[in-house]
Amino acid sequence: MSMKAPRGTVDILPKDAKKWQFVESQIKNICNRYNYEEIRTPLFEHTEVFSRGVGDTTDIVQKEMYTFEDRGGRSLTLRPEGTASVSRAFVENKLYGEANQPVKLYYFAQMFRYERPQKGRMRQLNQFGVEVLGSDDPAVDAEVIDLAMTVYKELGLKSLKLVINSLGDKESRTNHRNALIEHFTPHKEELCEDCQLRLEQNPMRVLDCKKDREHPAMNTAPSILDYLNDTSKEYFEQVKSHLTAMGIEYVVDSNLVRGLDYYNHTAFEIMSDAEGFGAITTLAGGGRYNGLIEELGGPNTPGIGFGMGMERLLMALEAEKVELPVDDKLDCYFVAVGDEAVKEAVRHVHDLRANGIQVDKDYQGRKIKGQFKSADRLQAKYVLILGESELEKQVVNVKSMESGEQMEIPLEKLTDTMKGKLQGGEGNA
Repeated sequence: MSMKAPRGTVDILPKDAKKWQFVESQIKNICNRYNYEEIRTPLFEHTEVFSRGVGDTTDIVQKEMYTFEDRGGRSLTLRPEGTASVSRAFVENKLYGEANQPVKLYYFAQMFRYERPQKGRMRQLNQFGVEVLGSDDPAVDAEVIDLAMTVYKELGLKSLKLVINSLGDKESRTNHRNALIEHFTPHKEELCEDCQLRLEQNPMRVLDCKKDREHPAMNTAPSILDYLNDTSKEYFEQVKSHLTAMGIEYVVDSNLVRGLDYYNHTAFEIMSDAEGFGAITTLAGGGRYNGLIEELGGPNTPGIGFGMGMERLLMALEAEKVELPVDDKLDCYFVAVGDEAVKEAVRHVHDLRANGIQVDKDYQGRKIKGQFKSADRLQAKYVLILGESELEKQVVNVKSMESGEQMEIPLEKLTDTMKGKLQGGEGNA
């Protein structure tokens, strides 16, 4: 029996969790500025939500889902991506009837995909995502892209590349689909097994194949941009115009198709150009998915969103040597010596914590030297020393670990004094 974490999963230990907390708090702040609200959906859904929402022909549905039957014989699947779950919640809870439209949502969620684990690609991954439901305004597409770029830029990333494409509306996609079938059919036997199947089910995804990317037919494949009708062309031009107005640089790549069936019109990926980041450069990806809500039983509702891998975001920060302003220091460490002092310390530690001060104390019965070592390891800003002599005088010896300065503070004024010191003042000594 293996007592290790399952392959493709990792433990996020306390020393790293503070970085995650900082990044998540920054992202939440950005979402608030853009007026996006948080949504939390179940960890698992009925399998049909993903088979219908993501698409039967996708690698996610065909190869990567963790699917099981419950005791009632119902087929359930651990969430492999966020859009289908959010869309299901949108329909089930009738959010399309909300007075404020469009509905602008964000989420932090764990996803599960059975794929070959490698750096930056795990079987259990953490994702930040955004979904906007209820508007087909090209300005919304630009806003969603802007939000994603803002997250990366405000966290300190500089080596970024935004790639965009238009997949067109239904008419455009149908014409392009027919052209792709005609182009690749003579080379069908030369393609991998997956692409031979894709050619029949969803030929646009042949362009996204990692195995056949070097095949000569890829270089001469019909471009979706040549098959956009006037409506789709105008839509794409407006998206690009909005991005330009916001000063967001981009590159148009006609081979960018994304891996999910529900995309149409705008598709985009944000990549890292940082040296040493790795072979998989994509940080985030998304696009417009008009038609998905109807597929899940809701009314005609346009939508757009993206998913951003949190592990890959932290990898990019590390690759660019961005130091996050995470405060690992402890406010106070309470050193108590002697039975009576230890009892008295319990009350004061509680009072300090109740007043918003971060404080810890010894729970191992250490001598005073050991307690000071513990304070050093925790990088305490102040050590509060209470021994028999201090207890007799009803004072606490407060030592600044940065300057070495010490002062005696009356016990009844300890909390107010420490609040003042930690807020940058002198306190009420």
